Amino acid sequence: MASVYSVKQVTAYISNMFSQDYALNRIWIKGEVSNCKYHTSGHIYFTLKDDSSTIACVMFASNAKNMTFRMREGQSVIAGGSVRVYERDGKYQLYVNQLKADGTGDLYRKFELLKQKLADMGMFAEEYKQPIPSYATKIGIVTAPTGAAIQDIIHICARRNPYVQLYLYPALVQGDGAVESIIRGIEYLDSMGLDCLIVGRGGGSIEDLWAFNDEGVARAIFDCLTPVISAVGHETDFTIADFAADLRAPTPSAAAELAVFEYTAFEEKLEEQKRRLQAAMEEKIYRYRSEVERCLFQIRLLHPGNRLLQEKQYLADLEERLFAVMEKKVERYRHTLELAAARLSGLSPLARLSGGYVWAVDADGIPMESVNQAETGTQITLWLRDGTIKATVDEKEEKEDSL
Repeated sequence: MASVYSVKQVTAYISNMFSQDYALNRIWIKGEVSNCKYHTSGHIYFTLKDDSSTIACVMFASNAKNMTFRMREGQSVIAGGSVRVYERDGKYQLYVNQLKADGTGDLYRKFELLKQKLADMGMFAEEYKQPIPSYATKIGIVTAPTGAAIQDIIHICARRNPYVQLYLYPALVQGDGAVESIIRGIEYLDSMGLDCLIVGRGGGSIEDLWAFNDEGVARAIFDCLTPVISAVGHETDFTIADFAADLRAPTPSAAAELAVFEYTAFEEKLEEQKRRLQAAMEEKIYRYRSEVERCLFQIRLLHPGNRLLQEKQYLADLEERLFAVMEKKVERYRHTLELAAARLSGLSPLARLSGGYVWAVDADGIPMESVNQAETGTQITLWLRDGTIKATVDEKEEKEDSL
């Protein structure tokens, strides 16, 4: 029986053969960059490919820090380094210590040509971008039914707003039939009258994401009446769908963050608006109440009844003053009258008659002041204190010393 070796022994043997091969230790390989990832440690992991083969590559941070450009998907480069076996995985890969740009790869060239064509047609113009609703409650998703993208979206939506309704169109996102599947998904969900759509998938190489660089997908997004958020790959990945969409999200998780409003924050905002509205209403009610009270005061002040009351009071004051003046004048006239009455009483013949005197008048009623006024035989009237006497003059005697 032939010798039996362990996997480790075989792998170590192959690794030793690679390390002793002069050509493999000082080799330059030309290819197109695919599935490029910059690690937080500074290492760069990528794949070089041509029409028929691929080779995994790694460039450690010590060499990557000397690079003068940043690699992108589809770029053609020339990598220098050594081909070694990674014994843990039993795979060979190129350990790159130098890297040179070698123009643009075929896929990247196609990407740029299509991008420029659609941009010239105005499909990326800002005036055609629709705003994403702030409070979307029905969201359509065009992506693969399995995979991290849909799970991330569901998780984010459940955390931010459990009341949002999600409508998934299970689409192919890479390979044969992916373009047609994505287009059908966009058109189907657009016909449902949803608030917005999320179209995308998780990360991958430029070949994996190529369905989202198709002109038909871009046109379906552009023609969509529902606002579309593109969420293709990682933050550094850009596709034609990103430019045609109304909003680009760097990842599917970020798309869910942008599409779904946070219900707790929404409730807090509503409460704050309620408090502000209540305060504004109370302030306005207080201001209007004060205005009404001021108007009521003016109405009471200008009311005809109040004016009549004032005029009535004024008339009462005038009446009181008139009575006072009248009483004063009456009192004064009464005093004057009393003085005149006293004087008249002093001059009255009746007063004298009460003292035993007689007042005589002739037949014509003329007071007799001299005997010469009475002729013998004429009648005279004698006024006494308590009556009158009619008499006839029988004789008269004139005194010589009379005045």
